[in-house]
Amino acid sequence: MDEFLNHLRDQFRQNFRSSNIWIILALIVLGWMATGIYRVEQGELAVIRQFGKMSNVVSPGIHFHLPWPIEKRNVVKVDQIRKMELGFRESSRGSGRAVRAIPTESLMITGDENLVNIMVVIQYRISDLAQFLFQVWDPEGTPEGLTLRDSAETALRGVVGSMQIDDILTTGRSVVQNSTKSHLQELLDLYRTGIQVTEVKLQAVEPPEPVDASFKDVVSAKEDRERIINEAQSYREDILPKARGKAEELIREAEGYKEAKIRESKGDSERFRSMLTEYNKAKDITRRRLYLETMQEVLSGIEKTIISGQVGGKSLPILPLGESSLGGKTTSQKGGN
Repeated sequence: MDEFLNHLRDQFRQNFRSSNIWIILALIVLGWMATGIYRVEQGELAVIRQFGKMSNVVSPGIHFHLPWPIEKRNVVKVDQIRKMELGFRESSRGSGRAVRAIPTESLMITGDENLVNIMVVIQYRISDLAQFLFQVWDPEGTPEGLTLRDSAETALRGVVGSMQIDDILTTGRSVVQNSTKSHLQELLDLYRTGIQVTEVKLQAVEPPEPVDASFKDVVSAKEDRERIINEAQSYREDILPKARGKAEELIREAEGYKEAKIRESKGDSERFRSMLTEYNKAKDITRRRLYLETMQEVLSGIEKTIISGQVGGKSLPILPLGESSLGGKTTSQKGGN
């Protein structure tokens, strides 16, 4: 019985050790497979490489790939706006930020053979993840300068070298930004970097320090000239409409006066013609009526005294009564002719 029990005990121990090994192996395999589960967030893309060669690009969501060393993944934020500084470097220092100039990048020659310091910020995003990761080595560049930095410097120097320094310092800043962006994008597309330039911002444009004061005087004079021109144009835009309106008003008044005089003349002419017609029909009566109407019009506004013809030859035919005794009214004596 003891031998039998010992035999059973040995068999159980052997079977338990064998099953433990298989369980441990299964857990190891499951853990290894679990490393292939990953999540791609919104705004990200993932590139899967199988034995170092790109196999596919994965969109946001939960995915699985064969674990290392069979497959690897690169997850990158593609909607992030990135930036690169050219001509200077900005760094944090305490509670503020410090700017360090890089003269080898910022000092450039203009089209009229003058020197100018230009500091610029390049903003960009990833447009093609496969090209960004595998077509160009270090496309974003490093402080030592690689693909993006060298391309940006080449584009900027080409634009600055084709312009006059006065234009760059004053009215041509937007031209520098737009032309640099266009030329830089052409280079990045040619190199298949997978980068899209979103904006080029000039941070500082200034002449070299020994001639800085003179250039500032020139810029100030040009700004004054532009201001005076703008003020003159504003005054012109204010005066011209008023003058045109006044002229139009005078023309309308003259036209109205002309029409009134023409109508008045036509009315007088028609009235004279009608009177002439009546006169030809009865000359004595019409002549007498016209005489009476004229005398009525003439005598209506004057003081009149009527006396009798019987006393007209006497020396004092009119009593000096005046207006005082009759309250301002005129005394009239009527008599026969």
